[in-house]
Amino acid sequence: METLLWIVVFVATFLMMEGMAWFTHKYVMHGFLWNLHSDHHKKDHKHWWERNDLFFVFYAVVSIGFFLLWRLEAVWIALPIGLGILAYGIAYFTVHDIFIHQRFKIFRNANNRYAKGVRRAHKMHHKHLGKDEGECFGMLWVPLKYFRK
Repeated sequence: METLLWIVVFVATFLMMEGMAWFTHKYVMHGFLWNLHSDHHKKDHKHWWERNDLFFVFYAVVSIGFFLLWRLEAVWIALPIGLGILAYGIAYFTVHDIFIHQRFKIFRNANNRYAKGVRRAHKMHHKHLGKDEGECFGMLWVPLKYFRK
């Protein structure tokens, strides 16, 4: 029973991170912290690191905080929460930064319907270079209209 509860907390955390990522992107990145996110939409530098990457650092610190809470205070639920945040971060980085933006040149030849739909939706988001009007999607959900043939 403990294992099942642990798995439920892990999966719930992973799924809640999708909502958290959407909220953060729409209201924080395209809101009061646009100055950190803007270089992701309009590259105004020649180096690999973007100011936008600070959002990854923030969520990494949150995840590490849960690991420390589990390790130092023996709060069992902190471990599956920390791992759920970490797993989401790895999945997000893989889909968004590696697959879509090709920050590392792998997954270039993925051309199935899902891959095309995700790329199409993200391209629609990036067609707006400013703070306003960009549609915000999650990593796991994309409107069906982007999966046309």
